[in-house]
Amino acid sequence: MKQKEVTPIPPLHVRKLLESGEGDQLDYKKEVSSEHKIAKTMVSFANHKGGRLLIGVNDNRTIHGIAVEEEKFMLEKAAGFYCKPPIDIEITTWKIGKRNILEVVIPRGEHKPYYALAEDEKWWAYIRVKDQSLLASKVVLDVLKREGDGSDTLVEFSSKEKALLDYLKEHPKITLNQYCKLINISRRRATGILVNLIRMGVIRAHAHETPEFYTLS
Repeated sequence: MKQKEVTPIPPLHVRKLLESGEGDQLDYKKEVSSEHKIAKTMVSFANHKGGRLLIGVNDNRTIHGIAVEEEKFMLEKAAGFYCKPPIDIEITTWKIGKRNILEVVIPRGEHKPYYALAEDEKWWAYIRVKDQSLLASKVVLDVLKREGDGSDTLVEFSSKEKALLDYLKEHPKITLNQYCKLINISRRRATGILVNLIRMGVIRAHAHETPEFYTLS
């Protein structure tokens, strides 16, 4: 974990972070209330494109301030022991007026998928969708595993892939169950096809609704 020194005036990029609002690469936390919860956010960023946490900031973007050393201890503990594999975070302390906030940079993961230890003592993978950290579905988890092992994706477009793409040209979305019924194949085989097409950038997974659905990219 890297640390930087306190700077009296936050740089322009921090002011922009305070103005921009939460999203798929930025989250505000008033404080670190739980290593379990902050690890969930960390792994969602690592499984995505990386991201930043601003600790000591309210949801309405006002400065709350924190006890720096206490928050750093919890962040380091979460990144090292509540994330699997551990995440190498970078923490910078910024002083705004009389209050301190922390900027925590979570890099894009090189060894996906990343898992967080939940309160039920189980390890779960999460992904970042807009401003939420959501549990990764089986399909998305398989995509992350393929990204993590660096394997190439080669797809020979058979009638099964063509049937899916033809369907999506006429309909806005499709679920896994709908795809299975469309071409009468097992969930396992359908999942494999979806994973390959997602990795190629042909279709997109939408995890913000239940059940998860897929659209053309």
